[in-house]
Amino acid sequence: MQQKTETLDQMAANETERQARIDLAAAHRAAVMHGFHEGIFNHLTLTVPGKSDRYYQIPFGLHWSEVTASCFMEVSWEGEVLKGSGEVERSCYAIHAPIHRKIPRAKAVFHTHMPFASALTRLEDPRIKPIGQTEVLMMSKIAYDMDYAGPAFDPEEGERLADLFGDKKVLFMGSHGVATSGESVAEAYDLLYYTERAAQVQIYAMWTGQKLLPMAPNVLESMRNGSGQKFKHGKPCDYHFAALKRILDRQEPDYRN
Repeated sequence: MQQKTETLDQMAANETERQARIDLAAAHRAAVMHGFHEGIFNHLTLTVPGKSDRYYQIPFGLHWSEVTASCFMEVSWEGEVLKGSGEVERSCYAIHAPIHRKIPRAKAVFHTHMPFASALTRLEDPRIKPIGQTEVLMMSKIAYDMDYAGPAFDPEEGERLADLFGDKKVLFMGSHGVATSGESVAEAYDLLYYTERAAQVQIYAMWTGQKLLPMAPNVLESMRNGSGQKFKHGKPCDYHFAALKRILDRQEPDYRN
């Protein structure tokens, strides 16, 4: 009986890991669909379910449109490949491993140079402004780093970035890009998507050259205190990511392989 229970537990663990890989592969493919990728660079990582010493990372050199569930390496906090094969991109390890390790809730850490949000990080004032609904909903989730010191090849940089997150889930990295963190792939990707949307609309508004219109203080206060609608089958981010996977299942189902 004990052996049967252990076998069932192992089967459940294997299925959890398989689903985690599928979700992370879907995030890479969706990022291509939405124009968030930058060739073979940038990084979307996820801690391995049930493990406290490693995370999933793609082998260096893969385009995100090529990523599948089976391609991920398991990489330790020290940057060693524990499972799978391929080269570990140093900047991915240096940024992501410390954030995963220091912030337990940051199971998924997504770092991109997506164009609109990255454009804001090039400004003296990169902040998302309270000028619209999406912007206001994102503002309270964002921390800002104005001390870019060049490409990250030392884990000390990841340690610094982890501290800057604080209680926020999005980090604008000055002169660089954006990182999001979430308790799931769905949450981290949802934050990535709506960060870019908020930045895009703000930049479009700035391009007009007209004075930006801040939302009324009472509306801001109401939105900050509102809990939003509750749904039966998870958070809105779960619904959003499930919809993206349905699109991928129709258009490029090989991501699950």
